[in-house]
Amino acid sequence: MIEALLFDFDGLILDTETPAYQSWQSIFQSYGLELPLNQWAQCIGTRGSSFHPLSYLKAKLFSPDLLNQIYETYQKKYQRQLQKEEIRPGILNYFHEAKKLGLRLAVVSSSNQDWVLSHLSRFQLADYFDSIRCFEDVNQVKPHPELYWLTLETLGIEAHQAIAFEDSPNGIAAAKAASIYCIAIPNDITRQLSLDQADLQLDSLPKMPLRELLYEIQKC
Repeated sequence: MIEALLFDFDGLILDTETPAYQSWQSIFQSYGLELPLNQWAQCIGTRGSSFHPLSYLKAKLFSPDLLNQIYETYQKKYQRQLQKEEIRPGILNYFHEAKKLGLRLAVVSSSNQDWVLSHLSRFQLADYFDSIRCFEDVNQVKPHPELYWLTLETLGIEAHQAIAFEDSPNGIAAAKAASIYCIAIPNDITRQLSLDQADLQLDSLPKMPLRELLYEIQKC
């Protein structure tokens, strides 16, 4: 019996990833460069990736002073685009329906807690969650499963009693390493990546209402 739904934050509840990539891409293009998606994908759903756009630019431009200016430009572009983003389609319906069904909800994010809570509060979503576990709570973030292990422990449930919702390869790898059934809900950027590790992939949550999803999973 499913008892909890575990949601990634960036790119899944709020698409912070598409504005980030598009902002960096526009900066790269202004210098006649391209930001390869396969390189950028290393950053998605994790922290401390071996790839960082500024390091990549430093190798191309050889100008530390210019890098500071570039980062300021990026932040302005990113924040401007991010403010236009709304909660992803179907998320609120899933939250409301989960509460009606007596399911617990959790956020499982490699981002820092201030970032996650600021956006959850902005959209008045924080009170939906029984657990919010972030970067500060663990030694290793996704794709390591520690965040999921901690969330299961916090909720007092086993892996087979939860469903994880992720949008990236790093997030899916973490959920599967914790033996949790994982559903991929890609955004505009991550739908271009391989999400084959997920148990199920949906184009968007409105494609399958929560009750129907639970019925299909519990038939398996």
